[in-house]
Amino acid sequence: MILHTVFDLLAAMASVVVTAVCYRWRLYDAATRIETIGTAYALVLVLGAVAGGYGAGTLNLWLSGEAGFGRSIVGALAGAITAIEIFKWRKGVIGSTGLIFVPAFATSVIIGRIGCYLSGLEDNTYGLPTGLPWGHDFGDGVLRHPVQLYESLSMLLFLAIALILLARRQSFFMGNGFYLMVLFYSAQRFIWEFLKPYGSLVGPFNLFHFICAGLCCYSIWMMGRRDGRANS
Repeated sequence: MILHTVFDLLAAMASVVVTAVCYRWRLYDAATRIETIGTAYALVLVLGAVAGGYGAGTLNLWLSGEAGFGRSIVGALAGAITAIEIFKWRKGVIGSTGLIFVPAFATSVIIGRIGCYLSGLEDNTYGLPTGLPWGHDFGDGVLRHPVQLYESLSMLLFLAIALILLARRQSFFMGNGFYLMVLFYSAQRFIWEFLKPYGSLVGPFNLFHFICAGLCCYSIWMMGRRDGRANS
């Protein structure tokens, strides 16, 4: 797990650098809006992410017949969103405040999932056995889907597109970039979950399928709600 920790630290540092660059380049206004809300926003965000990340990760392990405690990126995302939306509702804050986090989240997934891939079987993020030529042996002699790399490459594609849209100050992305990120991440993650040996809740669907489906619905609803306000 030392290697995984190293990549977690690399992901965190890279996310900070990317955020700082994008802040000065295109996201100053997005960050300023959060600063006006106060430091409580950051505290709520962190607490929500920790609760969601460890709660969903651990529950998924138990449902899969594994002991111990786990972490989950998608659980952390869902937890942070839930906590912030409740916070915004109580404070009367309207509109998206998440654009500043888009490059950082994508970067953390890109690098973090490489760490998961290199950590082998002990990370519990490996895929099902496959006969495809790019199947990877994680140490048990079985070629498996490198689902960690699928996710990493997917988010690399998203980050490249996001940076192009930021450079152009594309109006829809500037207003809905966070929701688009949530939609893309949860949709691609929903697909890769079919390639993982996690315990199911209903039929072929595991816990993360339901979290991803909920995040997809959230992002679509929020974009529709925003568009409705703009046209009213």
